[in-house]
Amino acid sequence: MTLLWESAPPAPLAPGGPPVRAAGIHRDAWGVPHLWADTVDALARLQGRAAALDRAWQIEVERWRSEGRLAEHLGPAEVGWDRFARRARLDDTARSCYARLDPATRRWVAAYAQGVNDGLAAGAAAAPEFAATGCAPGRWRPWSPLGVFLVQHVLFSTFPTKLWRAHVAATLGPAATALFDAEPPAGSGSNAWVTPADPATGRGPVVAGDPHRILELPGVYHQVRLACPEFDVLGFAFPGVPGLPHFGHAGDVAWAVTNAMADYQDLYRERLRREGDLVWVREADGWAPARRRVETIGVRDGEPETVEVIETARGPVIDHDRHTGEALSLRTPSRVAQRLGFDALLPLLRSRTVDDVATALQAWVEPVNSVLVADRSGAVTQLVAGLVPVRDERCRQEPVPAWEPRYRWSGEYAPLPRTAVTGPTACANDRRPDVAALGRDFAPPHRARRIRALLAEGTDPAAVHMDTRLDAGVLRGRLGRLDLDALTGPARDLRDRLAAWDGRMAADSADAAAYAAWRAALARGLHEHPALRPLRSPGAYDELFGPWTNPLGRIGYALDAVVAGLPRLGVDVDPVAAAALEEVAHGDPPGTWGQRHTLHPVHLPVSPEVDAAVDAMRARVTLGGDSDCVLATSSVPGLSDACWRGPVARYVWDLTDRAESRWVVPFGASGRPGDPHFADQLPRWASGELIPAVTDWRLLTPEPDEPRPDPEKRNA
Repeated sequence: MTLLWESAPPAPLAPGGPPVRAAGIHRDAWGVPHLWADTVDALARLQGRAAALDRAWQIEVERWRSEGRLAEHLGPAEVGWDRFARRARLDDTARSCYARLDPATRRWVAAYAQGVNDGLAAGAAAAPEFAATGCAPGRWRPWSPLGVFLVQHVLFSTFPTKLWRAHVAATLGPAATALFDAEPPAGSGSNAWVTPADPATGRGPVVAGDPHRILELPGVYHQVRLACPEFDVLGFAFPGVPGLPHFGHAGDVAWAVTNAMADYQDLYRERLRREGDLVWVREADGWAPARRRVETIGVRDGEPETVEVIETARGPVIDHDRHTGEALSLRTPSRVAQRLGFDALLPLLRSRTVDDVATALQAWVEPVNSVLVADRSGAVTQLVAGLVPVRDERCRQEPVPAWEPRYRWSGEYAPLPRTAVTGPTACANDRRPDVAALGRDFAPPHRARRIRALLAEGTDPAAVHMDTRLDAGVLRGRLGRLDLDALTGPARDLRDRLAAWDGRMAADSADAAAYAAWRAALARGLHEHPALRPLRSPGAYDELFGPWTNPLGRIGYALDAVVAGLPRLGVDVDPVAAAALEEVAHGDPPGTWGQRHTLHPVHLPVSPEVDAAVDAMRARVTLGGDSDCVLATSSVPGLSDACWRGPVARYVWDLTDRAESRWVVPFGASGRPGDPHFADQLPRWASGELIPAVTDWRLLTPEPDEPRPDPEKRNA
């Protein structure tokens, strides 16, 4: 078998020196932890400890979220989330999924949780948020990592969009829902691609990409290397979760994921009847008892609040329709199957070939991912991993009546494709033959087409990441239809300027800024239009879902589709487009796109140190790109040009020589403001540079009181 060391191991200590021990945390120049342990369980414990040292506040907040105990620590503003977490039974789902794990995986996950407990006190002592809030770290339970994973993904799928679609149908009519058939406000923007091996040069495949999520501070991913006698893998971990589920390079094989945009979560309209403390639910053949309990949410600086937790045969009741009085239950594969996919994580780390990765991911559940895998032999595979239930097509559209048998899940899951790849391949949340039957809402095709074109030109991966060309054909086409004689001189000049613009959302582009200003004015104008004004009527759902059901935001996100679709409903868009053009032409100069499109990372405002760091970032970081560029730095036209969602990591996995691989995150390895690695990667992330993925153990520095890896610990 291949040796795990990719460089000469560190020289042993001179005779008579202190003994070299195997386990420890080691850091590269960017503070990225490289971990070595003798066993997989010891390594999991070490990974948990490293996460606690680097991201104590972040992972504790995520644990509090999973348990529905955030308001207990941070006050009344967090009651809405806690109410949802209790209703959705996140902690109970985590506990039941943990109990069903394979024994080896269960032991491994428990070791990670123990490692978190090992490091929390030291990590919290260095994190200013604990002192600022007067909070103390708690203790992780063995299933806490599963709860943290659920928090990251429970709102990642399409069920909130079904609430929006129901609102559109109720206010504008069912035909209007097609206006918003575009990417939802979360879950898309990600890219992944593979360039195949080149036998003529001896070069192996390259796997590259950039996942897009909310730009949280600290970042949602933690760069880490996990090494033991069984494997040596570097990649991106979720702080609080063991292993490397989404992006990893194991030396002989590398993998990357994007959201497959599959629809696998359903909402059911439930009719409830009460008899004292008993709750009955309408079924196809009459009324049946539902499970009910009342829980108390502790509220810091406020009165405790009670929340009723109800579960029907479909799933937990997460909300009520204020207009109809019906309850809304959520059905998910993880709750039904009592599995999250954690049984895939250890086999994934042990993988050496594309077949190994594909076999490991057969245990994956949700979110449903498109996966690109390549190995040193030159094999490349594209597959879909997860569980997509087989059920009535209407379940993908909107909340459906729970009492009608046709909407029951069949108990079967859709077969998922796996395809051998021979040429350059890209996945960008787009509607492709392998995923088209699995979902309804896909990202527009521009990003995927653009990546394929750049790969065909031989563009360097780092340049692909930073491509800012926007497909603005629909909106610019609308500009071309305007009656020039009806426009003022400044508006005609602006129209001509936008027609000649090269379509690149570059940070230094004044034309891109002018286009964005006109686009925003158009979104606001449509929001005010009598045809769409009914969308602004009071919503039926919990304010927690406001980001998914805000009419101005949804118009901004789906602006191309709205502009293209309104004429079919008898609405003339041209007067709104002309008025928006006049507004910008006669207003203040828009400046450059980078001046408008500034970085606005999302964070809990509990620490003056963190607030000051965020203010500094907003003042000095300007960004190029846009929601439908390959550089998908998202904003919300009509609401704000500030960027709050974008690439939360970038990577280039080189399968010829792993030492040539590169990666970067938006901020840094540490979550502690004042730490030299809190935001040291930010300038490179903003400019498109990548940092080396260090593989030579001689270039690492042992953590204080941490040993270097034993040079004799090799895989025979």
